[in-house]
Amino acid sequence: MVRFARRTAILLGTLGLTAALLPAQNATAASTAPCWMRPGSVTAGGDHRAISINATSPMSASYDGTYPGIYPDGQVKISTSVELSPDVAGYGHAGGWVVMGSSLYGSSYSIGANDEVINPQLTKVGGGWGDFTVIDTSYYVPPSGTGPNFRANQYGLRADGMLFRWAARGGNWWVNRESYPGFASVKTMALISRTFTYDTFLANTRGGALYTIRIPTASPMKPIVKRVRTSTWQAFDFLIAQGCGTQSTLLLGIDKETKSGYLYAVSHATGLTTTINGLGKVPLAFTDPVYFRRKIEADNLFGE
Repeated sequence: MVRFARRTAILLGTLGLTAALLPAQNATAASTAPCWMRPGSVTAGGDHRAISINATSPMSASYDGTYPGIYPDGQVKISTSVELSPDVAGYGHAGGWVVMGSSLYGSSYSIGANDEVINPQLTKVGGGWGDFTVIDTSYYVPPSGTGPNFRANQYGLRADGMLFRWAARGGNWWVNRESYPGFASVKTMALISRTFTYDTFLANTRGGALYTIRIPTASPMKPIVKRVRTSTWQAFDFLIAQGCGTQSTLLLGIDKETKSGYLYAVSHATGLTTTINGLGKVPLAFTDPVYFRRKIEADNLFGE
């Protein structure tokens, strides 16, 4: 059996289990919640590395496989989330976007029965991306899995504080560009919520504050910003989120300077009243240059 398919089945089952165990309304995600995440990284040698982090007590974490030769050595600067799905041949498939130099590339490969990388591909989208600091993708899939309410958007944060959104139309992922200024203080951000009508990111600033940035899907683009914390969050260079239960979030903050990761359980975001429980330092060294969220299309994100 393909390991990817097995991992996907486990992930879907785990999300269902946590939904049953956590309270539905404004749930406080506690350290006892059986939630976990599977982030990934791009190594200096251009490989993908999978990581497992379990929010058990005590916490456990491990490296969960390396997929070699995806990119040229040392070239990737930032990555979107990487979506995992079965491909037409029945193997696992991984796909996303990366910035190398000043150009954006589509990236994909299949994963064979023995976890070997099959047919890695890089497709150049275009230039002008050298000043971006964050890019990510949001898919909204209706609960039925079909119907007219499927939505896909790309987001990008440029160093001058301009936040961009693109829509996917007719196979083209980078159309209908909209933008909104004012986010120059943001260091990084993670998608924590997606519905048919809005996406929400959790963002930290260089001054240490933590905010939610809700972006309604209506045009023109008008983000709604709420402060969640006023200080202490400035160290994190990457934030990675995974749904925990029906409305809570498991959050990983990675500090590149100390090569450390810290795990948090975050309740459904309500501004300054949001509950955030620190679960501790992850027992791994975070030595890779780029980290990202590994996801399946239908996984739960409803953190705000």
